[in-house]
Formats: sequence, C-alpha cells, structure tokens
Amino acid sequence: MIDAAPGRHAAAMVTPFTPDGSLDLDGAQRLAVHLIDEGGLDALVLSGTTGESPTTTDAEKSALVRAVAEAVGDRASVIAGVGTNDTRHTVSLAREAESAGADALLVVAPYYSRPGPQALVHHFRTVADATGLPVLLYDIPGRTGSEMPYDVLAELAGHPRITGVKDCSYDPMKTARVLAATDLAYYAGCDEQNLSLRAIGGVGFISTVANVAPREVRAVLDAYAAGSTASATARQQALTPLIAAVMGSGVPGAVTAKALLREQGLPSGPVRAPLLGADGELVDQLVGALKSLNAGG
Repeated sequence: MIDAAPGRHAAAMVTPFTPDGSLDLDGAQRLAVHLIDEGGLDALVLSGTTGESPTTTDAEKSALVRAVAEAVGDRASVIAGVGTNDTRHTVSLAREAESAGADALLVVAPYYSRPGPQALVHHFRTVADATGLPVLLYDIPGRTGSEMPYDVLAELAGHPRITGVKDCSYDPMKTARVLAATDLAYYAGCDEQNLSLRAIGGVGFISTVANVAPREVRAVLDAYAAGSTASATARQQALTPLIAAVMGSGVPGAVTAKALLREQGLPSGPVRAPLLGADGELVDQLVGALKSLNAGG
C-alpha cells in the first residue's frame, strides 16, 4: 500500500467562476495560493461537492487541476475529484487528472444507479487500477443514494492504492469499525466532526469551512496534536456557529462558501445553475458568524 494519502488539512475548494459563469483559472490559482500560503493548509480537493463538480465539464476539471498544481507546486497536494456514476467515465477523468498533475484522486460512490456491494468493489478497484495515484473513497450516501457498507470498505482497504476515505457517512459505528480493522486514512468530510473523528483515529479533514476560515479550522487539530484537548475542544466549539451557518443553512456549502469568499474579497464568483446564490439575509448571517469567530466569540 502507498504509505498515506497526501495531506492532512485540506479544503474542499470552491471552483471560482467569472461573472458570466466561465471557469476562472486565474482566480482558482489565487485562491489556492491563499489557502496554502496564508491559510496554512497542506492539501486542496478540487471538483468535489463544494467544487460544483456536477456542473463542470471534463475539460474544465482537467484545466483546474493543471492550473492549481502549477500554482501551489510542491507546497501542497492536489486531490482531484473524479467520481461519476459511470465507471468508464470515472476512469477517463482519473487518467486525465493524473496527466494534469494531481497527487491523488477522490472517488465518490456512483450515484443514482445504486450499485450493490460487489458492484461497488468492482467500480473502485477498476478506477484504482487505472492510474498510479492514491485513491480516497468518498462515502456520502446522503447525496449518492449508495451505501458503502463496512464489508465493502474493509475489502477495498486491501488494494495497494486505495489509501483513505472522506467520511460523510454519518455512521459513527461503521467508521469506528473500519478504523479499528484497516489502515485506511480517514478524513472528516463534515466540519462538525473534525475533532471527534480525529479523536478516534482519523488523520485530518477535507473541509468546506476551510475555504473561509482555514487557519481556524486547522488550529483545532493542531491543538489536539500538541496534546491540548481542552484547547482543541474550545476551538471546535468556537467554530460551531460558523459551521452551522455554512453547512446548516439549508443550501449547499458551495453557495455559502462562495458568498463568504466574496465578502472577504477572495475569488469565488457565482454558483452555476441549478444552484442559486445566497440571498441578503443569508449573507448577513454568514458574515455575522465569521465576524463573531474572528472577534473571539
């Protein structure tokens, strides 16, 4: 098995667009550099859920990886989201991401088709066999409709390039069992679970909130790693109102993160339809939560 999936502290980066909705590669590079050099992160996930992957083309995904990899160089890892509901399509995207300079792949369970356990195993193994890159499985049944049972995860852990999981399963028993039985590196995919997952053996996070508060999100796990559980707990609790505003407002995180990035003067642009941008009331709530965090509560 490859030693570890790249990075511990990752943003699920938004995909910046220009005002007319085109891909903003210059903005993506500037945001990536900000998150790494100013935000203290060591990895970026591109074309995930927060990156609006269902509405970007294959060519845009490849161009985004190439641009961000060029911008961050060896200062951070670039993890490319390549999951689709078509195994052949996913393999094609994986190979394109490898050619574009990705350091690892994020592969979501196929959505809509709802493949059974052995079909899931076959899908992920096929994708992992297609490149030389480490693969993170993306377990998010609330969006895909596909459960990734414990037995599937345990079986896939034996593949030499399947190294970790982005966990949005909201199934703590399954997560604990996989952590106890395998060497898979677990990343919290839901910001409210960053500290709790680390406490039971997770290695890091892939965070939407890190788009807008990267140092504060990282500081939680830094405090835990330093042995200060009280400080880690206090920092996680201080982040909770912002996490609730960004992830619990009834709209996707791409909408809320982009709204806050605009308020911060950072590249974001509009969301693509069918998503709609945040209204004024929601923007006020988001800004208030961020200001409260920055003011120390």
